Amino acid sequence: MEKLSNLKINGQSFIVKVKPYDSLNKVLRDYLGLTGTKRGCDYGGCGACTVIVDGKAVYSCMYPALKAEGKEILTIEGLSSLGTHPLQRAFIEMHALQCGYCTPGFIMAAYALLKVNPSPTLNEILEAIVGNLCRCGTYQNIINAIKHASKLLTR
Repeated sequence: MEKLSNLKINGQSFIVKVKPYDSLNKVLRDYLGLTGTKRGCDYGGCGACTVIVDGKAVYSCMYPALKAEGKEILTIEGLSSLGTHPLQRAFIEMHALQCGYCTPGFIMAAYALLKVNPSPTLNEILEAIVGNLCRCGTYQNIINAIKHASKLLTR
């Protein structure tokens, strides 16, 4: 049985028909067309679907859409649709993209970290992104991009 759910995503309210078993990822991608959030493994093992819910990074493939009602949801599109957010710029400048599939998840995990800790140590960065996988192996560039974004954001 579907339920009308009021979701606040990227500062906008959406009324969506949600099935009890729908993940937040399914709602974002399939019902609302917000395809910046990727669908990877569908069991919380790759981090490609990472979004921010009430300030915390979560795997949207594992997060029930109905649980998201009344919460603030931020997706990669909510940072900047033009790629001008400092984190997005840092990923470009530091060549932290190969195929780009994992990039939105890494950026959102880094965003959650930098919101609470604007000057993280290497270990804190590693801890924040431990649940995100890059099959292309650009980890060093990703780490460098997060460090660079930290500097851009604290200027």
